[in-house]
Amino acid sequence: MGKAGKALKQVLADYSISQFALAGTMDVERNNVYRWANEKRDPTAETVVEIVRALKSMNPEAAEFFVKLYLGDEI
Repeated sequence: MGKAGKALKQVLADYSISQFALAGTMDVERNNVYRWANEKRDPTAETVVEIVRALKSMNPEAAEFFVKLYLGDEI
């Protein structure tokens, strides 16, 4: 599976953000966050943007780190 899941899992762990908290902020089921973070399903491009927005509202540093991990040197 994709790079987004690995980046998300690392950000959640490093910034002590629970899957439940992210799901609540995004207004999605926690199962969706679990599937993304554990690389069972790749988030769509639109969902990646929603993840960034949710992380930014929770912890702007976490959002920046997610983008860096996901896009790497592409930005």
